[in-house]
Amino acid sequence: MAVSVKVGGFTVAAILAASGAFAQAYPERSITMVVPFAAGGPTDTVARLVAEKMSADLGQQIIVENVGGAGGTLGAGRVASAEADGYTVLLHHIGMATSATLYRSLAYDTLNAFEYVGLVTSVPMTIVARADFEPADFPAFIDYVKANADTVTMANAGIGAASHLCGMMFMSALDVPLVTVPYKGTGPAMTDLLGGQVDIMCDQTTNTTKQIQGGTIKGYAVTSPARLDIFPDMPTAIEGGLDGFEVSIWHGIYSPKGTPAEVNDRLSAALQKALADADIAARFAELGTAPSTAEEATPAALKATLETEIGRWKPVIEAAGVYAD
Repeated sequence: MAVSVKVGGFTVAAILAASGAFAQAYPERSITMVVPFAAGGPTDTVARLVAEKMSADLGQQIIVENVGGAGGTLGAGRVASAEADGYTVLLHHIGMATSATLYRSLAYDTLNAFEYVGLVTSVPMTIVARADFEPADFPAFIDYVKANADTVTMANAGIGAASHLCGMMFMSALDVPLVTVPYKGTGPAMTDLLGGQVDIMCDQTTNTTKQIQGGTIKGYAVTSPARLDIFPDMPTAIEGGLDGFEVSIWHGIYSPKGTPAEVNDRLSAALQKALADADIAARFAELGTAPSTAEEATPAALKATLETEIGRWKPVIEAAGVYAD
């Protein structure tokens, strides 16, 4: 038996019907995917590959918009305050978790300002140096850095960037503070590494693979638990003597809090289909990474990852004593 209850002049049945019709029609126009970092960087690369495949499944274009600044918090804040209709989403990396501790005040509540769409990929990092850096292998690299900590310069793409986070963990593992050189984005940092203006950097394979393969920078180690197929001769940081040193930069997609469940599920389904595409797997492999599995590309998996990673990075950040307002 159907029951009709009036709410503000409308029946619940009518409201539910309208909601269902909206979900079935979605999307009716293009969707904006906010990337909270500069164009051309590693997160932007991942976003554009995924957006292209998701667009094909959704039948509407996903337009990538770069909203950089403040370690990714400006872009995240933009999405947190956007209309919860499924037409504005966020693709962010591990910085979504670390910013909860790095920044003393955020314009949004990290765990409660978003709906979760799913995990996209987990990108390993590489420890790299200018092409003419003296050490011949990773153990020698570690010895050299320790012995010359006052003069070795370590680039990063700014507070909250993947390279900054990996750099903090690297210095923590060595128990040696290094001279860090922050840049406004991965592009400028890589440019100066290529030019020899800075000595070393720790950054995602999506940003370093081509340069390592081309010999324009020197790769010393990967931060994955096992060696990578694209760099079979490059040791893991653990093999090179840094016990427990494992860093991966996971990426996830979020929508504003209150986005209808049916819409969020549609986005998640499109993400899963995109990540199952053979072309995506091949493109990601070229960048030293792999797409998330269907089980990982879900709202529950992304939420669990974010919660876990906030707890994992909080003590690292607090020990480093690095904060931003």
